[in-house]
Amino acid sequence: MELRRLEYFVAVVEEANFTRAADRVHVAQSGLSAQIRKLEGDLGAVLLDRSARDVVPTEAGRAVLPYARAALQAYSDARQAVAELTGLVRGHLRLGVTASVSAFDLPQLLADFHRTHPGVEITLSENGPELALELLRSGRLDLTLVGLGPALPDGVVVEILADEPVVAVAAAAEPEGAATLATLAERDLICLPPGGGLRAEFDSACARAGFAPRVVFEAGDPHMLARLAGCGLGVAILPLSVARRHPDVRATPIQGLSLRARIGLAHRGEPTVSPAARAFLRHIRNALQSANSGDA
Repeated sequence: MELRRLEYFVAVVEEANFTRAADRVHVAQSGLSAQIRKLEGDLGAVLLDRSARDVVPTEAGRAVLPYARAALQAYSDARQAVAELTGLVRGHLRLGVTASVSAFDLPQLLADFHRTHPGVEITLSENGPELALELLRSGRLDLTLVGLGPALPDGVVVEILADEPVVAVAAAAEPEGAATLATLAERDLICLPPGGGLRAEFDSACARAGFAPRVVFEAGDPHMLARLAGCGLGVAILPLSVARRHPDVRATPIQGLSLRARIGLAHRGEPTVSPAARAFLRHIRNALQSANSGDA
């Protein structure tokens, strides 16, 4: 049995479509279909139900799927192990990120990593926190940068990279004043979308105070929220580091609310972390250590 047939089978299952799967693995659809039929012949069972609009695995296909993924991962790990022994880190780093992660200059981090590890192919995908963690757990991402709530997610290892206070951010031209949940209840608010750790914590704090926040603008990019606040369109609820990058806003601590913005780098833990992912983990740790030394 050829490994590429397993690769094609996994691609069809994940894409639920022969055309998209063929595009993903860079082969003609006819060739991919032929290889899938040969795989079914090898195993003596039909693996895919082709009768519906979306292609789905049969009962036999569902049974084969975890073994196919494991075989492909084992082959990839073997190649990576040999590369590490020769001192050449190669392979594919599949990195995820949530839109609300703003404490790092990620493009510069990736550029620096690429210069030191040109043999590593990098792909980056942006997803919501729940989907990013699901993709990580299923092995479709190697690492993901994600905003965290008060509790760490289950089933993954998380390294906390940033932990900072959350503040009320208003236009610098507005009159100064204290910020409390009571005063925020009377204001138009600018927030991250529901679902993330920071927004969920803020909504819970408002509910405990007996009101629903009047959110007039939502966006996944914290810097967009800061710009909206700078234009006088409301008060943004943001990490302090974001506010500091915008001279047209003023950040005010929210009295009586110890809300923190935390960013973590999540992975599945050893020994499942690939050599390429381990190299990136070392890279980001070193970058943060250098940045913290410079701030000291």
